Amino acid sequence: MADELGHKWDRCLANSAVKLVTGIGVGAVVSLLFLKRRSWPVAFGAGFGVGMAYSNCQHDFRSPYLLHGHMEKDQ
Repeated sequence: MADELGHKWDRCLANSAVKLVTGIGVGAVVSLLFLKRRSWPVAFGAGFGVGMAYSNCQHDFRSPYLLHGHMEKDQ
């Protein structure tokens, strides 16, 4: 069970990093191309990425453990 929790934390942190960097990148591109280099799209994109990562992590930690395709309740 502790091993599964460690894997969930690893997935959560990796997913958070990817979503944060992607949000910052999309915000920077939108800022450069459409909004005359304002800074708020970058912050908005970063916040959006962190929010999506938080939601995914929350769902992952609340889901029951899967063993060989069968759902088992938390013990």
